[in-house]
Amino acid sequence: MLRLYDYWESGNAYKVRLLLSLLDIPFERVHLDILAGETRTAEFLAKNPNHRVPVVEWPDGRRLAESNAILFYLSQDTPYWPDAAFERAQVLQWMCFEQYSHEPNIAVVRFWHFAKQLEANRDALPAKMEAGYHALRVMEQQLAQSEFFVGDRYSIADIALYAYTHVAREGGFELEGFPAVARWLARVAAQPRHVEITASVGTLVSA
Repeated sequence: MLRLYDYWESGNAYKVRLLLSLLDIPFERVHLDILAGETRTAEFLAKNPNHRVPVVEWPDGRRLAESNAILFYLSQDTPYWPDAAFERAQVLQWMCFEQYSHEPNIAVVRFWHFAKQLEANRDALPAKMEAGYHALRVMEQQLAQSEFFVGDRYSIADIALYAYTHVAREGGFELEGFPAVARWLARVAAQPRHVEITASVGTLVSA
């Protein structure tokens, strides 16, 4: 059975849990507490020298890290990966946007909140907040024109961006000024087999 090395609060890990649930793929889940240093043990570093979750491991020994790479692989030949070449490129465009413009700001500020690191990062916070709001404005502009990010169909681009957007308030981001984003969040949550970030999915096992 596929095994997911996971951290419950991680939006990046949630992306993978969500897609696995949408695809009805059974999996084992190994929870690693990043705040306790459990991704920096010699055992885990042998699986991912970059000491980050998620990592997916197959019974044949193959492993894959980086959330969006995992989404790309798992979505092949499924409704979550478009058929048309240009739409595929658009999906990748939004996934790059998520990793370069969205996640480094919205996700990072959220992490500072729950890891109690706000004071240590006080000087960097205004720039992170402004960059996060910029990302939300870009999303708002697109979603004012379409129900989903690419081709009016739910894809891994939406999964990638949903993960941290739907918990952006936990980082202090106000979403009231983004009505199209709010409608999109509701559409994603209404998809069949959708699971929340707090849902108990997969079979929890020891590392």
